[in-house]
Amino acid sequence: MDKRTFLKTMTAISAAGIPGVSLGKNGYDPSARFDLKVSEVEYRRTTRGRSLLARIYQPQGKGPFPVVLDLHGGAWQRKDRKAEEPMDRAIASSGVLVVAIDMTLSGEAPYPACIQDASYGVRWLKSRATEWNGDASTLGLYGSSSGGHVAELLAMRPNDKRYNSIPLEAAPNLDISVAYVATRSPISNPFTRWQQAERKPNPNLVKASKTFFQPWESIHEGSPQEILDRREAVT
Repeated sequence: MDKRTFLKTMTAISAAGIPGVSLGKNGYDPSARFDLKVSEVEYRRTTRGRSLLARIYQPQGKGPFPVVLDLHGGAWQRKDRKAEEPMDRAIASSGVLVVAIDMTLSGEAPYPACIQDASYGVRWLKSRATEWNGDASTLGLYGSSSGGHVAELLAMRPNDKRYNSIPLEAAPNLDISVAYVATRSPISNPFTRWQQAERKPNPNLVKASKTFFQPWESIHEGSPQEILDRREAVT
């Protein structure tokens, strides 16, 4: 089994194996094959005027299809919605509505700006999923590397007022709760990752952490592993 097939399968298993999680009335068959329609729309514009786009991989079939929001990696400082395109296409072609979004990069604004984008993206996609034949009740997150870090924080702190500070005027009552999270090489402990980068040394990764976590103490506050270590309530 190649990496793409493995990850696609594990994404489905992650959702299907969690008690109380539904993949929709039509379920999900990872062996299915669908043609795709790929399109892009602006989902929000930053205060600096940058257009953040959503890339939509829509299976062409009866549906409604399960929904996945893809949060890209790139050490918080680079890449965009196209970073995981091969994976997004593979998942979508098996019968999942996949939407990949741009997020604010650390050079534009530090933590938690990209998490605020992702929070908005969850609510925005819930409000729009039916337009692309998706079932919003099934929405899960897929995040790679720093995108995995963002996905974990969203799932662990769905009621965080900082993360949810950008209002969705079209649907103000939607929350950011998700059915599941699937990650690839997530940065679950950013402080440990920074320490490793210091020891190697890896100046690019050191700089990436320093640029994103401002003030520096936020590297502990915004750490999924340290949230668990502190026994912080996950609500």
